Amino acid sequence: MPYYHSVGRIPLKRHTQFRKPDGSLYAEQLFSTEGFSNDYSLLYHVHPPTNIVKTDEPVGMQTRIAEEKMLKHRSFEGFSIVPENDFLQSRKPILVNNDCQIVLAAPREGMNDYFYKNADADELIFVHEGLGRLKTMYGALEFAYGDYLIIPRGTIYQIEFHDKQNRLFILESSSPIRFPQKYLSKYGQLLEHSPYTERDLRIPAELETIDKKGDFVIKTKKKSVLYGIHYGHHPFDVIGWDGCCYPFAFSIHDFEPITGRVHQPPPVHQTFEGHNYVVCSFCPRLFDYHPLAIPAPYNHSNIDSDELIYYVDGDFMSRKNVTRGMLTLHPGGIPHGPHPGAVEKSIGAKETKELAVMVDTFHPLMLTEAALGIENPNYIMSWSE
Repeated sequence: MPYYHSVGRIPLKRHTQFRKPDGSLYAEQLFSTEGFSNDYSLLYHVHPPTNIVKTDEPVGMQTRIAEEKMLKHRSFEGFSIVPENDFLQSRKPILVNNDCQIVLAAPREGMNDYFYKNADADELIFVHEGLGRLKTMYGALEFAYGDYLIIPRGTIYQIEFHDKQNRLFILESSSPIRFPQKYLSKYGQLLEHSPYTERDLRIPAELETIDKKGDFVIKTKKKSVLYGIHYGHHPFDVIGWDGCCYPFAFSIHDFEPITGRVHQPPPVHQTFEGHNYVVCSFCPRLFDYHPLAIPAPYNHSNIDSDELIYYVDGDFMSRKNVTRGMLTLHPGGIPHGPHPGAVEKSIGAKETKELAVMVDTFHPLMLTEAALGIENPNYIMSWSE
């Protein structure tokens, strides 16, 4: 995060005595996703965040890889993922590499009797269907259709859904999820040409300090193993915090598209980035205004990256037979472009209502067994019609 935020009560000076009304000390915790050398926050707990009272037997969560190597355009029906009651059980890895994992989920319920911590990865949760509340030790965030939820690794959280119909597109990142460097000043402020600003971000603002003893299980994922770690106090016992590392929400509907006289390349849609990947948002926008402009994207070669698009809503002038929740994967090494007839059809169009999330990875993605179960096998031949 590029800017400082403070919620609740904190001492005037960090790493100094901060006492409760009864004279005992609050417990200070430094929270950072890159050791002591990058963005961090300081949280002040009523009780030490180290009070483990019991541990459960670990449960393996290894992803089953079906294809490590391939050079073929692929398509997947994301809404074919079968809904499940439990939030963690509903998460199905679809495409993975060492830098990130693409996960689809259709949870009917949130986390009623446990908390979750991803100790391996920052998380980007895109809310395709559903609305609810993300509760964390930093406070709560309301979310709805179109929201990106950015959750730094190690954040303890619970999700509440308001109904049973929920669809999530999740990216787990082995590196911190950042704003694109090209949008930032050397001091970390989003610049004037950025397609969104700090005003568009929603940050936990109302802090509920829960001072409660009991048995609170935090299901923690580490190296593809899920550990049930029980604590003697509620993890949301924070009295105050400040810093630059915290969860936040950003709506894709607040992304301001960059347009031009001729077709603009995908980097103008960039929204987030991590190590060896970028995330882009394709949003409703006016088309190019050169008198001879071709709105449809030109054919292009993926030499350095795999291109994954998750289709959310609206019309897509470059693709046929697009469904909500569909994913297309165009691997590095072979060119791709509009389906036959799409170029001519796009000429003269004034705008698009498309809504999609794109992830470009600079190392190849591998297919999981879950991906093969929702694949459209004939997609590779769809340019030969």
